[in-house]
Amino acid sequence: MSEVNRRGFLSRAWKFGVSAMAAAGAWTSWDALRPRLPAGFGSRIKTVAPEAVPENTVIEVPQARAYLTKIDGQVVALSEVCSHLGCRVPYCDSSGQFECPCHGSVFNRAGDFLSGPAPRGMDMYATEIVDGVVEINTEEFLTGAPPGTETIIEPPKGPSCTESSHG
Repeated sequence: MSEVNRRGFLSRAWKFGVSAMAAAGAWTSWDALRPRLPAGFGSRIKTVAPEAVPENTVIEVPQARAYLTKIDGQVVALSEVCSHLGCRVPYCDSSGQFECPCHGSVFNRAGDFLSGPAPRGMDMYATEIVDGVVEINTEEFLTGAPPGTETIIEPPKGPSCTESSHG
């Protein structure tokens, strides 16, 4: 068995190292550049079966930045963005309303404006039942209804989740 000289060993080690870095770079580039299927905001989002959408509360769909609920038996997808200044509007389980923590706008479960500085109700996304599943089309939205529109009449179920929404 012949001894490997120092120069030969270092030469092979360098070649191996450069090859490993090139392979890692190619792998990373392919992962970053390969085409991906639409699976987030700005596309069609598959959610749940229509019968799984509640009539007295909402389901949050983070991928669509939306909430699903039923109004008069119809599935509705509401944008989670406040029509005032674009804050995320969470649903308050205790009051049964959407309450904006930024400036205090309040919307009912149908997205109708109830109070606060918002200029209109919550915007909605188009929905469609495809293969037994509700799809939210986040590229197509309808502007929220003007103040004074009441699609449903549901008084608060209980206490508010935000102090700024009193008033």
